[in-house]
Amino acid sequence: MIYLKTGIMKQQLHTPYYYVDEALLIKNLELLKSVKARTGAKILLAQKAFSMFSLYPLISQYLDGTTASSLHEVRLGFEEFGGETHIFSPAFIEREFDEILANCQHMVFNTPAQWKKFKDRALAAGKDCGLRVNPEFSTQEEGHAIYDPAAPGSRLGTTVSNLTAEDLDGLSGLHFHTLCEQNSDDLVKTLVAIEEKFGDYLPQLKWLNFGGGHHITRSDYDIETLISEVNRIQKKYDLQVYLEPGEAVVLNTGFLDATVIDFVENNGIMNAILDTSAATHMPDVIEMPYRPFIIGSAEAGEKAYTYRLGGPSCLAGDVIGDYSFDKPLEIGDVLTFTDMAHYSMVKNNTFNGITLPSIAIKRTSGEMELVKSFGYEDFRNRLS
Repeated sequence: MIYLKTGIMKQQLHTPYYYVDEALLIKNLELLKSVKARTGAKILLAQKAFSMFSLYPLISQYLDGTTASSLHEVRLGFEEFGGETHIFSPAFIEREFDEILANCQHMVFNTPAQWKKFKDRALAAGKDCGLRVNPEFSTQEEGHAIYDPAAPGSRLGTTVSNLTAEDLDGLSGLHFHTLCEQNSDDLVKTLVAIEEKFGDYLPQLKWLNFGGGHHITRSDYDIETLISEVNRIQKKYDLQVYLEPGEAVVLNTGFLDATVIDFVENNGIMNAILDTSAATHMPDVIEMPYRPFIIGSAEAGEKAYTYRLGGPSCLAGDVIGDYSFDKPLEIGDVLTFTDMAHYSMVKNNTFNGITLPSIAIKRTSGEMELVKSFGYEDFRNRLS
């Protein structure tokens, strides 16, 4: 890793930029470490949510490894994080399979057909293999179907009606993942469905992976119930439990600073244009959708001055949301968006040729380190 600058002040960084607060990250990691200590469960970083590998040396001191969903993710985990390297894919691509084998220890297959296709090669390479199952039990809120692997017709995981005992020959474990930003009460309900449908298979296995979506580091998360359920399953079936949090590892540790660059009044709405974009820098604002919090702001109309915040792209819908402030915004004001570590850097893009935000770390000393910045070549090199 090459640090471009060290010991710089926030004011010396050009917006927009993401930064992760190391002290807040350590607080989350200590909590996850305590769950490991009280259960013996293994916890993996789900790289699909957070792949800032400059922080892998720190995170790897607390977690057991990484999980991936593609060749490039699994290679990143193998090369930069170490520990156990897991991968799941809805369907592995033949031309990539040998390289995937070289970069992982654990493989989870989506269907018995995929397992049969790659079984001999995976076992010959000494891989610990499992199958993803679908309990057909959803705990998602209405309107979140895009994030619901248990929705009717889902392509993710094998349902009990499509599974036989013979399909598990050679496999070491089962994997399920149906949660998204949820508390442990939803895990309890899901485990009931898992045991009802797949419980007969569990005694012959070595591990059960609870997947991700556990909001373990959220302030209202019921950790005692999580610990109780992990210990219960491990004792009852004599197997190892895995957890794969992504968002929970970096929850409330990341920020995005952006600057007000202009105003446009239209039909009674005052638009404030920022140098950051929902469409390119925080796609989940549009895709999920959700409204990120800005330090010092409130809902529209709650404070004296309300603005519709939008980005600099040509997309009409590049709108972050309506916010109110105690004072009028001025060109040059810097706004700080919170909880911007997960599903931001991994999903951002260069639509319209908009420059990607720089990436920095706020160290425990208070020092800001600029880890990476981007320019024209990053945009050009993604094109042909």
